[in-house]
Amino acid sequence: MPKEKLVCSSCKKSVTNSKGTARFNCPDCGKTEIIRCAHCRKIAAKYVCGNCKFEGPN
Repeated sequence: MPKEKLVCSSCKKSVTNSKGTARFNCPDCGKTEIIRCAHCRKIAAKYVCGNCKFEGPN
């Protein structure tokens, strides 16, 4: 069975097995999973939900 490839929602880089990665559902709609790498979290890079177009971080 192939492993799931995780990609940062902000920078689109692979984050599979990376330290400091965060995975959570969209704070607005709760339907889309947002994945953030440690670097984008640190610099507070913007992400957009593909379902409801919510933009974070606030």
